[in-house]
Amino acid sequence: MENIQIDKELDLKGEVCPFTFVKSKLILEQMNPGEILRVILDYEPSVENVPKSMKEEGQDILEVKQIDKGLWEVIVRKVR
Repeated sequence: MENIQIDKELDLKGEVCPFTFVKSKLILEQMNPGEILRVILDYEPSVENVPKSMKEEGQDILEVKQIDKGLWEVIVRKVR
């Protein structure tokens, strides 16, 4: 997934659920369909909850991966 063009990045280190999802959703609402958001998380429950909630909202989850010890990225494509 190296060639994904990231349109916006949201660093949520230090944030916990449900704020990680709420803040991600607010940023997505400002984006156009087809744009890509990269969310950086350090709260492990959010690594499951943010992608799950985004999917329920109808967004595309392109990737969820650990990028460092205690650090993950979630790549979301805005659908609607």
